Amino acid sequence: MNASALPLNSTPLCYSIRSPPFVINQSIASAYYSYIFGTLGLTSNLIAFVVLLKSFQQTHSRSRSFLIFLGGLVVTDFMGLLVTGSIVISFHVTQFNWRKVDPYCHFCNFMGMSMVFYGLCPLLLGAAMAVERFIGINRPFARFSSGMPKSRTVSMVLMVWFIAGCIALLPLTGIGSYHMQVPGSWCFFNISSEGNDQAFSLLFSLVGLMCIAVSFLLNTVSVVTLIKVCCGQGSLQRRRDHEVEMMVQLILIMAIASISWCPLLVFIAQTVLSRSPLQVKYLLLWLRFATWNQILDPWVYILFRRAVLKRIYPRLDWSRGSMMTLYPSISGTIRRFTRSSIGNTVGSDEGTDNEKSNVLATSI
Repeated sequence: MNASALPLNSTPLCYSIRSPPFVINQSIASAYYSYIFGTLGLTSNLIAFVVLLKSFQQTHSRSRSFLIFLGGLVVTDFMGLLVTGSIVISFHVTQFNWRKVDPYCHFCNFMGMSMVFYGLCPLLLGAAMAVERFIGINRPFARFSSGMPKSRTVSMVLMVWFIAGCIALLPLTGIGSYHMQVPGSWCFFNISSEGNDQAFSLLFSLVGLMCIAVSFLLNTVSVVTLIKVCCGQGSLQRRRDHEVEMMVQLILIMAIASISWCPLLVFIAQTVLSRSPLQVKYLLLWLRFATWNQILDPWVYILFRRAVLKRIYPRLDWSRGSMMTLYPSISGTIRRFTRSSIGNTVGSDEGTDNEKSNVLATSI
């Protein structure tokens, strides 16, 4: 039932379970967490966005689809921290009374939707990026024949936002409900084993865990494929260098998302299925773990690029040729092992490049 339709003398829905003012436990609700996380996250995502813009202008078209996904991830993380963080910090600074400021739960519902939307978007985008890399690495002709234009990549990002938005709107239709949460600085869906609240809690948890599982499965297959062709020859190897760089970044993004979000998602599912009372202390703890995802994601692209790594480790020889010189027998073995798979993915128009690389290989 919509809170705005309730009589003035009744308790609005979002305050029906937990109503302010709360007795704030500073050990689990310190304002310093909000200040530090908000500042670090916003600064990190701003830096990453500037770096992505420069890279998008300089890189070749084959990598731009991946950069668009990264840009969508950075924008989502930035807006999530900006929207939710501004509300939480405003509460800690002013200690405003939610019941007076938001008597009909509109503000609380908005924050609850923001928490769900900006929480699911990084996980859904991570799964979409894994799908794009899986197609690009394992089905190169299918990808290049369709071209994977920028408009299609943008459409996939918009589709992810649309799906997350639809899920976030479900509590307004009666499937779940948004409620005030301790210590009174934020709103979130009601984690309960009762009726529609149970359905929405499980939906949120399972969608997040499924995204992580899909990312892990597809990324594992993509990494195995790259290992098979990483010692390929000629232009194929030069093209795979970009694939390896993007794959390393995607693996790190997946690892950060898994470590950050799995505790909260498992905690929600366990609380609902076990029908145990909600442990507020653990909810706040795992929520802060999830917040680190928005802080660490941008640094994956800021730091883990070949241009940056070459500056950090200038003494390390980054050329493929030097590595092959160190291990000529291994190089020949890997080339013989992967020759059949490489031959299936290299077109006739790359014959000249392959001949040049064969000459180089014999001289190593």
